[in-house]
Amino acid sequence: MSTMKLEKVTEKAGRRYDDACGTAHGLEILGERWALLVVRELMLGPRRFGDLRASLPGLSANVLTQRLDGLEAAGVVVRRRLPPPASVPVYDLTDWGREAEAVIQALGRWAARSPDHDPTLPLSPVSMMLSLRTMFDPTKAGDALLALGFRFGEVAFRVCVADGLLTVERTAPEHVAAVVVGTPEAVAAVIYGDAEGAAARMRDLLAVEGDPDAFLRFAGWFELPPKATRPA
Repeated sequence: MSTMKLEKVTEKAGRRYDDACGTAHGLEILGERWALLVVRELMLGPRRFGDLRASLPGLSANVLTQRLDGLEAAGVVVRRRLPPPASVPVYDLTDWGREAEAVIQALGRWAARSPDHDPTLPLSPVSMMLSLRTMFDPTKAGDALLALGFRFGEVAFRVCVADGLLTVERTAPEHVAAVVVGTPEAVAAVIYGDAEGAAARMRDLLAVEGDPDAFLRFAGWFELPPKATRPA
């Protein structure tokens, strides 16, 4: 066996826990640095390699290639080509890979309770949209029916609330009450900040095309979980 092949086998073996617990095997699949965030960025549909790099600016092309190869070998990610007229190669989640959203949501809710969690740090557009699916409180929305658009640069989403459910699509925001334009961080500041200052933050940080009151009403349907108490 060549030295290079031996190093790869040793490296792969070193990542295994030799533990039958599903949690251990889950960490073998998603526990590599950046792996779970790559899965997060694919959760709302297929992405090109360059789009993934742009959404995860701290991730090098070499490491991204390694993570995609590993996730593909594990059956989480699949490579395919979009149909014409796009005809570009993309990475997408398999049906099983898409089930990892429940893991991402549970981890996100749990980690948001950390006293050290800083919600003002940078967010990718997909991360912001997934946080809406995670933190949405259907009891606050009641029987509301509302569709909103969100535009972050060239990336757009359509969010719909109906029958106590929130859905997100990466698509042109058509037939919506309002389109919110800005950065993911600004949207998070309005939605997850104190309710009293939401209107002022919206005016200062965002541009709203359409009915701004519809967005403010929408913002009231989300809340970060309470912080855990740090032991003395």
